[in-house]
Amino acid sequence: MDTSSLPRFKHNRGFWSHTLPCLLIFCCTFCSGLVFWTNLCHAVCRSDFFNPITDICWQCIFPVRMGGIDVIGSDIDSPSDNVGNGLCLCGNTLGISTSFWEPARIIETVKDPYCFNLIGASLGNEAFLGGSTQVGEPKASMFAQVHYYLLNVWSFLDLFLDLPCLEPTGFDVAYITEVDPTWNDDLLAFILNPEAILFGNPVLQMACMADSVASNISTPIDALFWCMGSWGSAYPLAGHKGNDDYIQDNAAVAAKMIYKLTRELVLWDTASNVCGAVMWPIWQKSHYRLQIMKPVRDTTCHPIGRSGLIWSSMKNPPFTASGNASDNFDWVMFRKKLCCVGWSL
Repeated sequence: MDTSSLPRFKHNRGFWSHTLPCLLIFCCTFCSGLVFWTNLCHAVCRSDFFNPITDICWQCIFPVRMGGIDVIGSDIDSPSDNVGNGLCLCGNTLGISTSFWEPARIIETVKDPYCFNLIGASLGNEAFLGGSTQVGEPKASMFAQVHYYLLNVWSFLDLFLDLPCLEPTGFDVAYITEVDPTWNDDLLAFILNPEAILFGNPVLQMACMADSVASNISTPIDALFWCMGSWGSAYPLAGHKGNDDYIQDNAAVAAKMIYKLTRELVLWDTASNVCGAVMWPIWQKSHYRLQIMKPVRDTTCHPIGRSGLIWSSMKNPPFTASGNASDNFDWVMFRKKLCCVGWSL
């Protein structure tokens, strides 16, 4: 075989001596950047164990009212008790209508799935279920998984156990969204909230401006149930949220969880009937407050829809805060409690 006509390549040492170092530098830089970007995409599941004494804002249980009159006042806005008469008769109990705010639940919004930030433990890390933040076009958005804890603080601390108003529950993990397909898909969430199609128009969304003003000045407007004040629309009842402010968006996701559990008849309203909790498919959002507990504890609580410009500053530092990592949040849900305290006939 005649190989004289085949092309011949010369070994160019100068070419490879300059190219190989550049290729090595490129590969090292790319791998380092990939590792760094991976770390940015996931929060760190690390936090101090929950301490009910120091982590809960105790001034948020006020005001305490009896017969519609403030017994212990508060500078935190609270809706009216809506009781026409201070006396109440529930079954064989004659008494006085009493209202207060109880830290009844903890809602956890996490970027890493199965990260139970409240106790600083992780049960796994399924990447396709993880939270995210998307910026740029067409529209910025975020997503977070939610864990819902039962927390009867009074029972937990063995306080006020003789009051008939308190529910006999302790501490438990009651709901996790990693196993809920309707939380991870907006279309499946339509099964729970078919009325969302009625509120997806500019006219009804413009009405949310009134709710935004009300929630920033005092308490939100319950009649505008599809609104969450400055946090945007309550629909869909899923883990996605248009991205405005990351801390405020996590509060909005926690509020969506309240509405979702109300719709599923899991969370009952305890402030509409003096004789007991009632089931409503539509939430009464003025009956709830949220206090950010982790990563940085807030000194007060806020109604649904209050702008994060007022309270979210320095609540999610890019470093570990008192043992709590950033991007995973715990919220104490205070709910208004209205009950009849008196004597059995």
